[in-house]
Amino acid sequence: MSESQREAFDCRMCGHCCHGEGGIVVSPTDLDRLCGHTGLSPVDFAATYCEQRNGKLKIRTGEDRNCIFFEAGQGCSVHEAKPDICRAWPYFRGNLVDRESLELAKDFCPGIRPDVTHGEFAAAGRAYLESQGLVARDRSTEANALVLDDE
Repeated sequence: MSESQREAFDCRMCGHCCHGEGGIVVSPTDLDRLCGHTGLSPVDFAATYCEQRNGKLKIRTGEDRNCIFFEAGQGCSVHEAKPDICRAWPYFRGNLVDRESLELAKDFCPGIRPDVTHGEFAAAGRAYLESQGLVARDRSTEANALVLDDE
């Protein structure tokens, strides 16, 4: 992460982004990476940890509404192999294009610099997503939050 990106966001490892039922989309690339990490086949991984919703494979949440890979006090149990959508937080499309969305994210995420302007955040976010290869290209299998172009 570059200095300007770190100035806009510095992860606190608090796990706030691991809570909720928004749906952690698992792309084919994510599935390969997660299977390599867990030693499971794609079929077994999907059957054990995922569900199909709206035509996409998504990580399940527990009864506490946390991602099933989030462990209180320890964080993400698949951190090294986490899905691209997790790698991208908080640089989701909504936060990059909509000031109001960014303000809501600031209230939710202590890692987003409170006084960062929308322009600074959007520039840092686009640079980060592009440098990490996280910009989604296939709306049918990847997270919509990572699709930056309106094609």
